[in-house]
Amino acid sequence: MDFTDKTVVVTGSARGIGRSIAESFAALNANVVICDLDQQQVEAVAAEIGARAVGFKADVTSVADLEQLFEKVVEKFGRVDVLVNNAGITRDTLMIRMNEKDWDTVLDINLKGSFLATKLAAKIMMKQRSGRIISISSVVGLTGNAGQANYAASKAGLIGFTKSAAKELAARGITVNAVAPGFIQTEMTEAMPDAAKEAFLVQVPLKRPGTPQDVASAVLFFASDAASYVTGQVLAVDGGLTMQ
Repeated sequence: MDFTDKTVVVTGSARGIGRSIAESFAALNANVVICDLDQQQVEAVAAEIGARAVGFKADVTSVADLEQLFEKVVEKFGRVDVLVNNAGITRDTLMIRMNEKDWDTVLDINLKGSFLATKLAAKIMMKQRSGRIISISSVVGLTGNAGQANYAASKAGLIGFTKSAAKELAARGITVNAVAPGFIQTEMTEAMPDAAKEAFLVQVPLKRPGTPQDVASAVLFFASDAASYVTGQVLAVDGGLTMQ
């Protein structure tokens, strides 16, 4: 794979899976835009990744922030070839204890943020008559999970949104796909109690957690020419957890 002269925007890319995705694209010669909430952090991460990366602060729930982000990207690179909707949060608790704010915040960032970024990127890509949009969903968007009603709803919504956007944008040469990670080693999962990790991993046929690079590899495939005839699909990167 070679992404020379391609411009890739990755939301929520200052850490974890998003950062691994950004690093993977940069290693394959792409121009990479690090997008997160803290300006100093995104600039630091971009500097660590190398000369092919730049950092811009943006809140994915803010139309004004995202409009400014894409204006800066086009001004600097002239185009947007790939958008990776990775920004997301959790606010886990049982549904009967979940307050309205925790529901709204998760849906706003995980689902509405992806809608806003996709809408703005699509306008640029439609003029180019080419583009790749990849959203990071989750296996809980396929199966549900106790204590994650808000998160599961946002990730399931992202799958429906992906399929709808794929149908709308296909005629303009734009593909839209989603990756659904399972149990991936990140700061979030490392904070889980050992007993909870073991209980989860016993359900995984491959008997190990995934890595951020496992997710990044799936994203690279969807963004590559090898996937030029693939759109509206959801690829579970979960060690076999959700196999039918």
